[in-house]
Amino acid sequence: MRVLVVDDDEAIRGFIAMALSDDGFEVFGAPHGQAALEVIAKSPPHVILLDMRMPVMDGWEFARVYRSLPGPHAPIVILTASRDAREVATHINASGFLAKPFDLNQLL
Repeated sequence: MRVLVVDDDEAIRGFIAMALSDDGFEVFGAPHGQAALEVIAKSPPHVILLDMRMPVMDGWEFARVYRSLPGPHAPIVILTASRDAREVATHINASGFLAKPFDLNQLL
């Protein structure tokens, strides 16, 4: 299963990539939404883990552009430090959310 991690924090991307790779997932990373769209064009993911606050293209804009592309679309799980994570997930029609900081078991 291919997982795309979209987060401007390199340490978070690395941690998630290490954890998921150890569990057998193929993990790709992108530091912002625009880079994520480029990754998706080359290798469509099965799941997208998406930070919301990033430079260049934030999570809201990424979700809007991604969903405007021809499908099928991977489920999006947002990763956010926002206190209103559930509301943000609902707003972009995400399949789920993980509030930062999150536990590795929650991620898996």
